[in-house]
Formats: sequence, C-alpha cells, structure tokens
Amino acid sequence: MSERHVMWFDEIGMADVPQVGGKNASLGEMTRSLKSRGVRVPDGFATTSSAYRAFIEANNIGSVIRARILEYQAGETSLRSTGSVIRELFLDSDFPEDIAEAIRGSYRQLVERSGLERLAVAVRSSATAEDLPDASFAGQQETFLNITGERELMDACRRCYASLFTDRAISYREIKGFDHLEVALSIGVQRMVRSDVGASGVMFSIDTDSGFPRAAVISAAWGLGETVVQGSINPDKYIVFKPLLAEEGRFPIIEKTLGSKARKMIYSQGGYARTRTVDTSAVERRSFVLQDAEILNLARWAVVVEEHYGRPMDMEWARDGETGELFMVQARPETVQALKSATRFTIHHLRGTGKVLASGAAIGDSIAQGTACVIRDTKDIANFRDGAILVTEMTDPDWVPVMKRAAGIVTDHGGPTSHAAIVSRELGVPPSSGPATAPAPCPRGRPSRCPARKETRAGSMRERWPLTPRKWTSGRCRGHAPP
Repeated sequence: MSERHVMWFDEIGMADVPQVGGKNASLGEMTRSLKSRGVRVPDGFATTSSAYRAFIEANNIGSVIRARILEYQAGETSLRSTGSVIRELFLDSDFPEDIAEAIRGSYRQLVERSGLERLAVAVRSSATAEDLPDASFAGQQETFLNITGERELMDACRRCYASLFTDRAISYREIKGFDHLEVALSIGVQRMVRSDVGASGVMFSIDTDSGFPRAAVISAAWGLGETVVQGSINPDKYIVFKPLLAEEGRFPIIEKTLGSKARKMIYSQGGYARTRTVDTSAVERRSFVLQDAEILNLARWAVVVEEHYGRPMDMEWARDGETGELFMVQARPETVQALKSATRFTIHHLRGTGKVLASGAAIGDSIAQGTACVIRDTKDIANFRDGAILVTEMTDPDWVPVMKRAAGIVTDHGGPTSHAAIVSRELGVPPSSGPATAPAPCPRGRPSRCPARKETRAGSMRERWPLTPRKWTSGRCRGHAPP
C-alpha cells in the first residue's frame, strides 16, 4: 500500500505524531475528541512525514544536508552559513507531482467545505520532534498566514520545509540533543480565523511562573496572534481560578491586567507580504480585549483540554472579528512547571542591593547576574559574550542561539506567554520584560554609565556593583567584566 501524503484533521489523533508532528496531531485530537465538549478548531489538513522524506529523496538533497550539518558540528562552518545553505536547497527544489497534487486537491476540498469562493489559510510547520513534554519547540519553525490560492500555498509549503533549518531551529535541536536528520516536518493547512479584525492570544492551564495548578492564565491582543507569540507587544493578561468555573453564578476572574498593546498584525492586501503590523488606536490601547464571558469561556476550554490530555497545557486561541466566535488553534504540553519537582526549592543569598534601574513583568522565579550586553538586532548576536545579561527590545525565537549562553534576558516588550519566554524558561534562563528596561539608560554610539553587574530578580533590574563607563557600538559590549 502506498504512503499517504495528506491526512485531514478529523482523521488524526495523538497516535499520529510520527506521521504529522506534535502540532498537527494535537489539532486532530481536539477536532476528533473535544468538539462535543464545545471546543472549536478550524478545519484543515496535514501533510505527512513520508511526504517530507519523499521531497528530499526526489530532489536528492539528503546527502548535502547531512554533510553541511556534520561540518557545522565539527566547527568548520558557522550556524548562519549552515542554515542559509540548507534552506536554499529546499527553496530551489520542487514538490514531486503526486505530493503537489495531493496538497492542491485537499486545498480545493477545504475551499468547498468552507462554502467560500476564496479561502485564506494558515500554513504551519509541525515537526515530528515537537510539542513534547520536555521540549516545546515553540516558534522554531515558520508559520505563514493569509495564504490564498494554490500557487501561494505551494510556495508557503516549500518555505515551511526550509524552516526546519532556521538558525534558531538548528540551535534548539543541538541544545536539546535531537538528531537533525531524524526529524521530519509535516505541514498544517488550516482555515484562517478572521482574528485580523478580531483578537487572539495564548492561554496556559497552569500559572507559568509559580506553577500554581488551579489557575488559568490568558494573554490577549488585537489582531493576529503573532504579536503575542513573538513577544513584540505587551498583551492584556487575565487569571482565572479554575475550581470555581463549574459553579453556577460564579465569576472567578481573579486578575485583569491591561497591556499597552501598541501594535497589531492584520492582513495585507496586495504585494508579497501577506500580513502587516500597524499601530493600534487609542481606544484599543485603553480597552480590554476580552469580555468577562469570553475570559470564562476560554478558561473552561483550558480545563477541558487539560483534563483530556492529563497534563498542564499551553494553548493558542483566536476570536473571529466577523462572527465573534472563539477558536482553539493550537495546544501543546506545558514544558517547564509540569516537570518541576514539587519539593525542590532553590535559595538565593543576596550580598547587597542597590537602586532599581528598571522594572518589568516577572517571568519565572529565578535570579541572575552578569555584565549587561545591549544588542538591538539578531545580525549582531555574534558579538554577544557568554554569561552576560542580554538586553534588547524584544526576543523572538531567532534569539535562541544566544539564549542558552545568557545569564539572563531583559526586553522592552513581550509577555510571559510568548514563544521566547517559553523557550527561555525551558532553557533555564530567567527573562524579564516590560517597559522602561535597560536599553534606555544604555544608548548605543555614545559613552554612558551602566552597571558593571546586574541581577534580574522577579522581573526587576537592580544595581549590584559600582558603575563603569562603557560605550555601546554596533551591538558590541565594551567595558570591564564583572569582578
């Protein structure tokens, strides 16, 4: 019997991770098992791991990928060069006709099932070593939104395959000990929810900082969810006490925090870019994204999903701005608090305190110290010094290659549910995010006085040692190392 190249979500369950990866298997599991409990998942299909391997074999690129990876592991080539060369191999290759027709035919069926003349889809990457209990792979591969038509779809699928070898994905697999050549990629093609004119966000069925299991934590922002998962904005945050959700007449929302939500991602009409980021209105910035009833509905879904999977979960949701309906667009195991020992504590002894230089949202419960290293752009990460505190505007998953080398991370933007925050906690690197963090007092290109040593504690930056003059130029960290 020939290998299947495409499977519909309603045919897929968690037993199919080797064929469709963790992300797509979970979408199928929720589609099949949780619809009766009110959880809505947008319709879609997934390509299989056999299609990925057939693509590599048909284009004869497997041996070149192997050679490049071995050269990188031997220290003969850089991460950037290795990733770039391998991605070009995929982008210059063609889908075998049987696989291409399976994808195009399934897309035509999806359009018919939607009842629309023109259907926009999200094209998501789902690796076979992904969404595991101890490795989230959050944001390591690419997602392409607002894709319409067969030509755009096939191009997005090719770019999905190439994204298995982004610099951040290669680095993450190295850190986690996964074999690059054993991992395969499945592509999820899912009907878009019109959250571009609505809202979206992330939800955990556990408090990600304290590990408190009876709270659901929800982040929300206007527009498409990429701004939340990329950590490029400060979203609204809601905390719900789960045990009271089942009681009639109870409204167990125990915390609502208004985020600045300065930007939102929407559809782009015309041109190569399918989405664009714009400023939010004053009304949007000062308004909560979710109504109380929606907060409670999402929290109930968090309980349903957690009960079904039998473990704390990390989920992404979207609200259609045209219909007002809520949807679940992703669910994976929470990878940090769920694996911690309930009886293990770490005690830190502080030798001194000082003036608070900047403060932000607490992400995690650890503490760190080191020389501040201000880097504005990922192109300058080669200038990062091991053991320093990474200070930047925001960290998306492209920063993974330096995250493990950092003692701590401080950013201007982002929330505790962003992909970068998830990966930071997973790697044991304490992050802090929010307004008024260290890039402001440490401008690039002119001398300034910055602390020679800092600590990140519960989301704040505190001076520990005397100030040392230093200059910040082109992402380089100059000055004396901490004593």
